[in-house]
Amino acid sequence: MSSLISFNFLFLFSFLTSSFTASAEDPYNLYNYCPKTTNYSSNSIYFTNLKTLLSSLSSRNASYSTGFQNATAGKAPDRVTGLFLCRGDVSPEVCRNCVAFSVNQTLNLCPKAREAVFYYEQCILRYSHKNILATLIYEGGLIMQNTNNISSNQKQIDGFTSFVSSTMSEAAGKAATVLENYIR
Repeated sequence: MSSLISFNFLFLFSFLTSSFTASAEDPYNLYNYCPKTTNYSSNSIYFTNLKTLLSSLSSRNASYSTGFQNATAGKAPDRVTGLFLCRGDVSPEVCRNCVAFSVNQTLNLCPKAREAVFYYEQCILRYSHKNILATLIYEGGLIMQNTNNISSNQKQIDGFTSFVSSTMSEAAGKAATVLENYIR
């Protein structure tokens, strides 16, 4: 009887832990930007280059430990440039999983789009037919707000304000010192 109870407990435990693991592995899509200005066809050179680029960004050899990598595939006018950027507080494994998941969702979320940006909780994936590495682009940004109420505890508010003020003053002082030493 006790072995049956032990078996049921182990089965239930393994089921619960595997279900939590499976749900934790799929990153949450916050937003994706797919301008419909230019598209590609399924049998185009651009599509082949896009698949090559996405494969490169999601490969095991990508720089997940740094949390950033860019790549280019093809030649103009069918060149595709892409990159991923992971949050600084996630592990290389979480970064890799997020990028791989994003790459797998890319063609479903933005079919035939020559440029797109995908925002997930842990990473961002972006590709374009334009040069996105040397040009500042404002389209496709994501602005998030915290709609929760801030504590009305005046002591906490004053402590936070004091902390931010002293940290900014310290940073400004260090920046001034570096600049002064650089000018000399």
